[in-house]
Amino acid sequence: MPLLESTPRKKMHHRYIDCEGFLRDDGLWDIEAHMRDTRTYDCGYDENHRGGVIKAGEPVHDMWLRLTIDLDFVIQDAQASSDHTPFGICTRAAVEMKALVGLKMGQGWMKLVRQRIDTHKSCTHLMDLLGPIAATAYQTLHVALEEREARRTERQKPMILDTCIALASDGDVVKKHWPKFYQSGKN
Repeated sequence: MPLLESTPRKKMHHRYIDCEGFLRDDGLWDIEAHMRDTRTYDCGYDENHRGGVIKAGEPVHDMWLRLTIDLDFVIQDAQASSDHTPFGICTRAAVEMKALVGLKMGQGWMKLVRQRIDTHKSCTHLMDLLGPIAATAYQTLHVALEEREARRTERQKPMILDTCIALASDGDVVKKHWPKFYQSGKN
């Protein structure tokens, strides 16, 4: 169901984020995110970059991030590209994303990211893509993770449990699909 109609308004900004997940031929996984910001008006940022004005409809930001991970969510490679930025210096932040190699996505991983990539070297917008990339990674690897668990003699608690209302350990969804991990009256 769409949102209720708003009061009359004028669109000022559009942020587009698109994420995709791929199984590579070598068994690793590529998770890619693309973000583009546009405005409905001309804006100036840096007189020495892009002619000093970013015209309405042109990308203020146009950035790409790819993390290559294994089935345990350990980052094997990181690539970033900042095709359009408001300041010339912004493109330098893309190379900093290589520092993510070796980190494992999961609870608390953004704290580890910040330990490796300090804010004065990073790009807010590339960093913002890490959340959608993590969610896309889980969605992409879900079937492979379930298949791996099915082969184990002792099943571990799925990491998705207790992450939302539908997957609460004391809920009907867990009771039906993961009865071993169902906990009556947990909350």
